[in-house]
Amino acid sequence: MDDESWALSPNTRKPLPELIEDKIRSLIRSGKFQAGDRLPTEPELAQRMAVARSSLRTALQRLQLQGVVEVMRGRGWYVRSTDVSEHDEPLVFDRRVSDADLMEVRIALETTAASLAATRATEGELDDIAKLAKLHQSTSIDDKDELLQTDEDFHAAVVRASHNELLDQLYRSLVPQLRGYRRNSYSSSEVHVRSANDHNQVTWFLKRRDEGGARAAMATHLLGLYTDLITQTGTPPGQRATLTTYALEDEPRWQQP
Repeated sequence: MDDESWALSPNTRKPLPELIEDKIRSLIRSGKFQAGDRLPTEPELAQRMAVARSSLRTALQRLQLQGVVEVMRGRGWYVRSTDVSEHDEPLVFDRRVSDADLMEVRIALETTAASLAATRATEGELDDIAKLAKLHQSTSIDDKDELLQTDEDFHAAVVRASHNELLDQLYRSLVPQLRGYRRNSYSSSEVHVRSANDHNQVTWFLKRRDEGGARAAMATHLLGLYTDLITQTGTPPGQRATLTTYALEDEPRWQQP
């Protein structure tokens, strides 16, 4: 494919990542790439478009959240759907919606997704979820961008494994709104260890097809994040959500005999 076909629109009113996103969409829409096709490598894409890799990565992540592309660790970026017309923009929430509001909705969505995934996920999807949990666990605490990406990849895989398209769309609209907080939440090795252990526990229940266990394990994980968030923001105790689930200090069941 010649480099001319990768030239970006001269629209200077849009941020560069959005221009890159538009170009990749147009290439998919034109039929140059089909579902399942592998995109050129990030360095090659950046060179063809004459853009920085950071802007390219932002664009690819936006498309990933919209379900247009997906990343396969060690293999690169692939087209997930050619029906780009149905994945235009994630929902934009009212600026008055707080991070705590978003987290409460996320808890509701992901606990339901985990329960559904326990019964609907294919064996291949369960293997992928387990691999993503290990990848997140092995990521260096010093690499916050990679921690955030591996964390999002794990959660997105669980939601996809629910095989509920509407739930998946709602989740992908929610995630970008919390990205800033989530990146900054990796403030210590203890936070990372807790996150990795929680992911492993969710995976343990999913592999055993335990709906209730998967739901509760995901709730425990997200409630930990929620508790950290409302503590930082000073939310009054009377306004804090509570969930009936395993105590956060309990030994993970996947570690028990």
